[in-house]
Amino acid sequence: MTANCPVHALSYSAYGPDSSCVPHEGFVKLGGSTVWESAWCGSLPDYRGVNILKIDPFTCTLLESRTFDTHIAASYATYLTNYLDGLSDGDVVVGVTADEPRRRLHPALPTLSAWGVDVADVGFRGSFAFVAQKGDASKTVMDKVPSNGISAFAPAEVDVIVQGSLLTAHYNHSMN
Repeated sequence: MTANCPVHALSYSAYGPDSSCVPHEGFVKLGGSTVWESAWCGSLPDYRGVNILKIDPFTCTLLESRTFDTHIAASYATYLTNYLDGLSDGDVVVGVTADEPRRRLHPALPTLSAWGVDVADVGFRGSFAFVAQKGDASKTVMDKVPSNGISAFAPAEVDVIVQGSLLTAHYNHSMN
């Protein structure tokens, strides 16, 4: 069995000039089908923080989705760490941020870094998105936008194809 799963993830930041409510939307698509959506000042729910979607790259389907509101409390950073640590080697996840992920993310930074997701330089209302496989940080594809001003107009985005067999899965980065 061989994986061939197109993954497109777009993050967003909650930011508007003069504190106005300017809509921003994010999504995750697997094989072109939307499996997760969120928005700031829109008609969709605002899944603030870091969102992790565990996927099956062989069927290109969503297995589960978790939201960790790392803006509101550092305990969510601990929950994020525990969730990622509890996954099995070889599990594939998509990470996408929404609204404001960084304020209390500090406790999860070492775990994210071990996954190949170095976001220590992302500031308040910056954004990041990634696709990663537990146990092999070299396969991680990520994008980050450290500044809230830039993230409001050009948020982090990844567009990859997860390919290969279970033991040799790799990511072909098609655009960023």
